Amino acid sequence: MRRPLIAGNWKMHKSVAEASAYLEGLIAEDLPTSVDVVCCPTFVSLPAAAMVVTGSDIGLGAQNVHWETSGAFTAELAAPMLIEIGVHWVIVGHSERRTFFGETDETALDRARAGQAAGLEVIYCIGETLAERDAGETFAVLERQTASLGALDPEHLVLAYEPVWAIGTGRNATPAQAQEAHAFLRVRVASIFDGTAADAMRILYGGSLKPANADELLPLADVDGGLIGGASLDVGSFSAIIRAAAVCAAGDVS
Repeated sequence: MRRPLIAGNWKMHKSVAEASAYLEGLIAEDLPTSVDVVCCPTFVSLPAAAMVVTGSDIGLGAQNVHWETSGAFTAELAAPMLIEIGVHWVIVGHSERRTFFGETDETALDRARAGQAAGLEVIYCIGETLAERDAGETFAVLERQTASLGALDPEHLVLAYEPVWAIGTGRNATPAQAQEAHAFLRVRVASIFDGTAADAMRILYGGSLKPANADELLPLADVDGGLIGGASLDVGSFSAIIRAAAVCAAGDVS
C-alpha cells in the first residue's frame, strides 16, 4: 500500500502573514496521520512557514529550484539554500513553468537532479495540453516527458500527472481518463527502473482535484494523492481532501 500524499501548490498566493496564519489553522485541524501532507508557499513565505510547521507533521516544499548550487542566475534559488531554511520538498517542471517560463524536459530534469543531490524530495510534473489530448498524443507526451527519469533516484521521486487541459478550463478529466494515464505511468516507471520502483512510487493527480471530486479520483488504483492548486488555498477545502485520502487509505471508499 502506497502512503497517500496530498501536496498544496499555492502558486503566487498568500502574503507571509497569510501563509503563517493558514499553516497554524491547518495544524489545528488535527489531520489524519495516515496521509503525508506538504504545503508549497511562495519563496518569500518559506522561512516563516518553516517556523510554523517545525514539530508538526506538515512538510514544507518549494515551487522551483535551480540546477546549480550558486552562480549568476538572477532570481533563482539553489537547493542548499532551500535545505538551509527547512524545506524538504520541491515541485519541478510544473505546467505553468513550462508554459510561461520556458521550462523544458531537459531543464526540469536538471532541476530535479540538483534537488535530489541536495536531499530534497522531488515532485516531478508531467502532462499533456488540450491540443495534445485532442490529437491523441497523451501517451506519446508522457513517454517523452519521462524519457530521462532514469537519471533520478526513484526512492526520492514523486510523479504528478497534470492534464493541463483540465486545469482552470472547466473541462475535467473523468476518473477513467485519470486512471488510464496513471496506469500508463506506472508501467512506464517499471520500464525505466523496475517493478519494485513502480509499485512503490507515488503518482499524484494534478488536474483540478477538489473536495467535490476527491471521492471519485482518490480511490483509483494508481492515484496516490494529489497536487492541489486552487483548493489548497482554503484550509477547509484542503483538509477535506486530506481526510478523503485518509478514508481511501483505510480502504473505506463506499
